[in-house]
This record gives sequence, C-alpha cells and structure tokens, in this order.
Amino acid sequence: KIGEGKSTTSTNIAWAFARAGYKTLLIDGDIRNSVMLGVFKARDKITGLTEFLSGTTDLSQGLCDTNIENLFVIQAGSVSPNPTALLQSKNFSTMLETLRKYFDYIIVDTAPVGVVIDAAIITRKCDASILVTEAGEINRRDIQKAKEQLEHTGKPFLGVVLNKFDTSVDKYGSYGNYGDYGKNKK
Repeated sequence: KIGEGKSTTSTNIAWAFARAGYKTLLIDGDIRNSVMLGVFKARDKITGLTEFLSGTTDLSQGLCDTNIENLFVIQAGSVSPNPTALLQSKNFSTMLETLRKYFDYIIVDTAPVGVVIDAAIITRKCDASILVTEAGEINRRDIQKAKEQLEHTGKPFLGVVLNKFDTSVDKYGSYGNYGDYGKNKK
C-alpha cells in the first residue's frame, strides 16, 4: 500500500546502521513513484538509478554522500517508461555485486509489494527482505499474501514492521498492566 511508511522505515534503518559505524548505502529502488527525492539534498545535480540501469551514466555519478557519516544514497532518477525491464537487467545485478564490495549494508527501498512486480524482482537480488505495513490499513490475508510473494523469491524473509501504530487505542493493555500479575500476595 502506498503511504504505509516503507521509505521512512528504509531511511531509518539505513540511518541506524550508519550511526552504528557501518558503511551503508540506501538505494531508492521505487523507480515508478519515488517519495525519497528531496529527503537527501545533493550538492550538485545528480543522476539516479534509472540513468545507470539504462546505460546513460556510470554508477559514480549517481552515488552521493549525505550529511550523515557512513551513509550514502542512490536516488531513483528519472521516471522510466520500462521500469520492470531496467530492474531485471544485468546492470542491476552487476551494480549490486560491485556495491557489496564497498558497503557493509545496502538497503533497497522498493515499490509496494503486490502493487507491481518490482519488489519481488529486487528481492531476488538482495540478501533478505522485510515487509512494512501500516497498522489498521491492510488485513491479515493481504499481509500473508505479500509475505508469501517475498518468500517465493528464495531469499530470507525477516519479518513485518508494523508502522503507524497508535498506542493510545491499544485494546490489549501494555506490559505492566496485567492486573496483579507479578505482585507479591500477602
């Protein structure tokens, strides 16, 4: 689902790895509808993932540093008329193989699972995947279907991030609100 916070979650995971001292790359792989454009400000006009994958530029022109130590970004680039073909290209696989030599972690933000095939294509070329979903916006059956789609890539599925959960409407209590549980009986 669009707007569930997957790009924010990807950015926060990348930021956390970078702050922990790991050389981290965040790739905006949502080349159909990027929402990351402008999150990281580049000093110069840069090219992005689509330009590299289509062969109009080299990778070094799209790789940009950020004001966060150890965090680098490749933005999505221009909207492509054939995004699926670009993601399935040899250039994408070669790019990831090359980048793995230089970075401790590579986080790839993708289009929503189930909306288009892009997430499954990208996941096949990654080490693992997570699913980000917004609390209360999608039913369990659809989450299960998205999870199965990611599992069919043959890569480990690490779990679901439940985003935008409103703790003020928690119906089940919270740790410590279990009545007399744990209290000494007299």
